[in-house]
Amino acid sequence: MKAGEIEKCIDDFGTDIYRFCLKLCADKADAEDLYQQTFLKALETEWTLDWENNPKALFFSLTHNLWKSSRRKQARRNTIAPCSNFDDEMEMVLHSEESMEQGYLQKELIAEVRQIIQTLPEKFQVPLILFYLSDCPIEQIAAIIKKPPGTVKSRLFKGRRLIKKRLEDAGYER
Repeated sequence: MKAGEIEKCIDDFGTDIYRFCLKLCADKADAEDLYQQTFLKALETEWTLDWENNPKALFFSLTHNLWKSSRRKQARRNTIAPCSNFDDEMEMVLHSEESMEQGYLQKELIAEVRQIIQTLPEKFQVPLILFYLSDCPIEQIAAIIKKPPGTVKSRLFKGRRLIKKRLEDAGYER
């Protein structure tokens, strides 16, 4: 792929790819690394982009594959020498019309949902992130994870059900 094409891709949908990286990694530094690796890998390949066939899905797929590869590599490394990450969660800004208590409870709920999503199996985690946080349509998610649209819908349903059950187990009521 040529540098000009990469530049156009970054301009057109780079922020969506970066947001996807942030949600997958749940760490800003790791997300930035994944984002750079994605476009570097695209630059190294001999692809020619077909702008009619949704190149955004190609980059989401590339990002997802690189992330899965790095998780496998990290899992192998953790079996040899375990390590942990001590970065704090990003702070949320309270809206002026909300009371501090409501803002705190909302922040706590968001943190709990993020934690639950991070602990879900990958087959539920990736479709949920793509659908709700990256606003990808079901057909595009199906192309990214290489599964039929019905499977994507099923995984979204089961993922929502798992999140709801875990929130109820943790004491959150609707």
